[in-house]
Amino acid sequence: MWMRIDKQNHSKIYSRKQMLSPMALISSSSGFFVFPANSKPFKAPHEFQIRFSRRTATTATVLLVNEAFSYSNKALSFELQFTVPDQTPEEAYAGIRSHAQDLLQIKVLIDLQSWKEAQKELRRSSAYLKQDLYTVIQSRPGSERPLLRKLYSNLFNNVSRLDYAARSKDAAVVQECYDNIVTAIDEIFARI
Repeated sequence: MWMRIDKQNHSKIYSRKQMLSPMALISSSSGFFVFPANSKPFKAPHEFQIRFSRRTATTATVLLVNEAFSYSNKALSFELQFTVPDQTPEEAYAGIRSHAQDLLQIKVLIDLQSWKEAQKELRRSSAYLKQDLYTVIQSRPGSERPLLRKLYSNLFNNVSRLDYAARSKDAAVVQECYDNIVTAIDEIFARI
């Protein structure tokens, strides 16, 4: 009169009498439960907890994603300060020329094909120049900033390309990037 469902083997064991029974015994990992054959199965407590945990996790995820997207328009108006703390635009102007000269002095290392030293000096001098230029660009009027940012981006994209070319010891690309850096620095100094 009972139907036993074995979850591990997925097999049903029953006799002719068991097939005619209105009741069935359904297996779960926590034991056997008796139900009428036409009723919905009862969920074991651990299955309820798993489903409840999934709902909780899904709800939390939806709320966090919603919160992240609701603040995205505020992030567009927020300016990240990539400047030295308490650095004034005057101090940045004073440091730009010397840091640009340091950056351009890697030409000697490039000509000697001293790639590792050129990379180290390039990274050191470009980091200082990047900070100073960013401070200067932020101090400029809003109408001048887009062009200066484009020149800034062009300059440091070429610095990155030169770094990668020096790593692969490609002298032709290194020379091309160096020439682009010189041109970009001249254009930036003409604007500021």
